[in-house]
Amino acid sequence: MGIIREFKQFAIKGNAIDLAIGIIIGVAFGKVVSSIVNDIIMPPISILLGKVDFSGMFLDLSGKGYATLAEARAAGTPVLAFGAFINTIIEFVIIAFVIFLIVKQMNKMKRKEEEKPSVPAKPTKEEEILSEIRDILKKKK
Repeated sequence: MGIIREFKQFAIKGNAIDLAIGIIIGVAFGKVVSSIVNDIIMPPISILLGKVDFSGMFLDLSGKGYATLAEARAAGTPVLAFGAFINTIIEFVIIAFVIFLIVKQMNKMKRKEEEKPSVPAKPTKEEEILSEIRDILKKKK
């Protein structure tokens, strides 16, 4: 019974829930970045480089000379799919850059928060009475 109770406490804590939400958002963000790279960024780069499709670039290690990566993989031939690696590197750079921008913005907001002048605390009743006494004594001089 004790281990189930401990697990419930762990699962309900904010940290575990925040982690789960972060993972879900991260997976969705990864899919968005993959689509941006494969569907938006790579086609213009491919045109600029002479209509080269990076995702289909490979090196046939068997030497049989397959026309496409799909054919080589279907035949079970060992290949170096360096085009897919290039796409993955581009995805990584984009994700790293976006995370950098998010962290930079968060740090900027944090600094602004720290720079705000703090509102002085309202004087206590005792301090108000002492101030009144001080003012009365100043007037008597």
